[in-house]
Formats: sequence, structure tokens, C-alpha cells
Amino acid sequence: MYSLTAQRVVGAACLALLMMATCAGAPARAARIVLPGIGAGARHVIDVNREPWRILGRVQTELGARCTGFMVAPSVIMTAAHCLWRDEAANFVQPSSIHFMLGYDTGSWRATARAVRFVIAPSYDPYHPLRTSQGDHATVILDHALVKTNELLPIVAAEPGAPAMLAGYQQDRMELAMGDLACHVVHVRGQLVDHDCAATHGASGAPLLVQTDGKWGIAGIDVTAREGQGGTAVGFTNEGVSNKSVKGK
Repeated sequence: MYSLTAQRVVGAACLALLMMATCAGAPARAARIVLPGIGAGARHVIDVNREPWRILGRVQTELGARCTGFMVAPSVIMTAAHCLWRDEAANFVQPSSIHFMLGYDTGSWRATARAVRFVIAPSYDPYHPLRTSQGDHATVILDHALVKTNELLPIVAAEPGAPAMLAGYQQDRMELAMGDLACHVVHVRGQLVDHDCAATHGASGAPLLVQTDGKWGIAGIDVTAREGQGGTAVGFTNEGVSNKSVKGK
């Protein structure tokens, strides 16, 4: 049996070890990165081979940038303009470096195509992306068609309070499409649509789906995530996104 002195020594040593373990764990907790846009929202793995997500795919450049995009015509996709900007070169990427992988899921996809050109909204200024976020969208023309017209979703107008969904290839799970399937439109500010969908970096360029008359349509393109939960999309109900209108620009 230990003497009283020995017990005190052992007790002090145990306390010191406990404090070291606690302190060692503290930096790990403090270093935990809280991604913008997610908050307390729930995200789920999306089946990109089922409606309404069959239009979804990953946009990737040869320089390593990755975002989300979606089909709006048989050979046309839309994504966020800032995904195609190169800070180090102070210019947009070359169209030929843009690849779109339709239905991307852990290294496989249903179809893929390369861009031949793209159109950036003239109101977008890459040096002031937040100030000009209403123009933060790019229409990308692909080198061949990937879907049929009857596979596309309609373009709809967003209304505050409308049920919404948002899914994309997000920073923390870039190999899978992750989405919030039970969110809402919060505000409509001209061309901008605020939502409370849980999504973070990498979901830029994803379609904000809104339910109207029991059917899902595309109300905008996700471009920013705010602190906490939710973000902002750019609506484009008044902009032509068909093959004909895009190619005529």
C-alpha cells in the first residue's frame, strides 16, 4: 500500500498528465474550420443519375479549379463566372481548358465535354466580385451535346418563402454531390436571390432549384455563401439560355 506522500505524488502526476492531455486537445478544437454557408443545416449525398439532378456536373479546369455547373441546353452549361477567373494571370481561363463532367460521382461520370467558348455577363467585374455579384455567371458552350432537350429543367422565377434545393461539389466533399433538400428562398433583391440552403465553397455555379406548382425548376446560379447558413444565387429568368440565343451573342 502506498504511503500518504506516495499517493500525493501519484495524484499530482495524474493531474499533470490530465492537464497536458486537455491542453493538447485544445488547439485541435480551436483549429476546427467552420465553413461558410453550412451552419446547422443538413446536407445529403445526391443521386446525380435521378431527376431533378441529372443536369448537374462538375466544372474543372486544367489549372485545377473546380466548381459546379448544370445543363441549360443540349450543349450549353452555366456556372459561376468567378470559377473561370485566374487571379495569378489577371484573366479568365482559356475555353479549351474547361472540362464539364456530367453526373460526376467519385471519379466516374455519364458524359464529358470540353468548352469551345464562354460568355461572361458584362456587368461582372472579377476585381470586385461581391459588388458585381449580380453578374457572376458564365454561359459555357460545349464541343458537343450531352443531353436531350426533354431532359432539361425549366427556368422559373424565385419567390420569397418558396421551397428550394441546392446541391453541388463542395469543398469538404468534392468527389460527391452534396445537397440541402429542404431549404427556402429568403429574399429576392432584384437579380439576387438569398436562400437558407446549407452549402459552401465548391457549390458555386450550382443550380438553385425552386418548387412552383409542385414541380422543380431552376431559379438561379449559386455564387456566394454567407457566414452561418445559406447564401446568394443569381437569378436569370429574363435571360435567354437556349443554344440559339447563346450562339447568337
